[in-house]
Amino acid sequence: MTGPAPITPTRPGSRPDAAPSRRPALRLLLPLGLVAAVAAQGVALRLAGVDLPPVVGILAFGAAIVAAAFALAWAGEAAELDISGGLAVGLLAVVAILPEYAIDLYFAFSAGSDPAQAAYAAANMTGSNRLLLGFGWPFLLLVAFLAQRALRARRAADPDVLQRPFSIRLPRENRTELGLLLIASALTLIIPLTGRIDVALGVVLLALFVYYLVRVARTETGEPELIGVSRDLGALPKRARRVVVVAIFVLAAAVILALAEPFAHSLVSGGRALGIDDFLLVQWLAPLASEAPEFVIAILFVVRGRAATGLGILLASKVNQWTALVGTLPIAHALGGGGWALPLDGRQTEEFVLTAAQTLLGVAVLLSLRFSGRWAVALFVLFAATFVFPSTEARWLVAGGYALLAVVLAVARRRALGATVAAPFRRT
Repeated sequence: MTGPAPITPTRPGSRPDAAPSRRPALRLLLPLGLVAAVAAQGVALRLAGVDLPPVVGILAFGAAIVAAAFALAWAGEAAELDISGGLAVGLLAVVAILPEYAIDLYFAFSAGSDPAQAAYAAANMTGSNRLLLGFGWPFLLLVAFLAQRALRARRAADPDVLQRPFSIRLPRENRTELGLLLIASALTLIIPLTGRIDVALGVVLLALFVYYLVRVARTETGEPELIGVSRDLGALPKRARRVVVVAIFVLAAAVILALAEPFAHSLVSGGRALGIDDFLLVQWLAPLASEAPEFVIAILFVVRGRAATGLGILLASKVNQWTALVGTLPIAHALGGGGWALPLDGRQTEEFVLTAAQTLLGVAVLLSLRFSGRWAVALFVLFAATFVFPSTEARWLVAGGYALLAVVLAVARRRALGATVAAPFRRT
């Protein structure tokens, strides 16, 4: 009498028999159906041309955009099974901030015929950048602390989370992102000096972004560990998975692009109706909605004991924002009928200085490939200080604080600084 046949493990995306492939398909019905319903109501309102009150428009169109972004994020993770792991992380970061791209490029395009819209383009871009680094990075470390306690209670641990001092350890491969982010930050210092974003600078930043994608595409990574909806997408048969993933990309991107304009109009009108400065509303509320999927993705990785991957996604998103997003703004402005440069006034120039200084400090903090609690607190406190003390003088003081700390850290870690600058150009 023979024993039971051994069980052969299968990777996501394989199809040992028909029954397992049906179960993931059934599990996908609820989450995909839910995001489809939320997105559909926004599209229906857009097509019907309903004149919504501003606050209702913000909620309806904003929820639809966020729902579509979640679907894009799930599809982006599942795509790791079919493309290079390093490239998948870079593309996933692009996918996660696509709502922000759509909203910001709409403002930049509109500024070609209506110069007043230029302020909103700068506000959305700088707000999303500072929110990602000043709130997203510290919050992720807090989640890692709580997740590590839960893992230790189950006698497990995240190997990339260190206890003394408590910190997240990044792999050496992340020096590529840090080096490119440092180069992009140096290039963008031209913006406050000239008071505008030239198309020529935009082309250089876009070229840097393309180089980044090519570079990370050559990076070898292990088998992806998918979670939640992405895992169910990955468990579909290969052909079905590819069809579903491509369909999600196309439909979700179409929803985001279609709703960017009414959402942007609702934000501006809503701010005026509520008596809130519309510049601040576009700067913080819109990025908070558009960054939500990316935060959720990173947090899920941290909770599953992959804190380095979660922080790596936020780092890749920062590279995308500071190269591709900034680079496309003057091009969108030119296509909208503007000149060869997107002009900035004094307030927007101040925002760029503050954002660039914060970015330089973020790079300096990660030169050691460690993100510790004390620096997470420092980043958050400086970020929050601009809300507590909103005056121009206080904001310049905070920018000076960012720059001073960045210089001190860069000098103290000068050997790591040289390795970081050289990392994007070393042979893989």
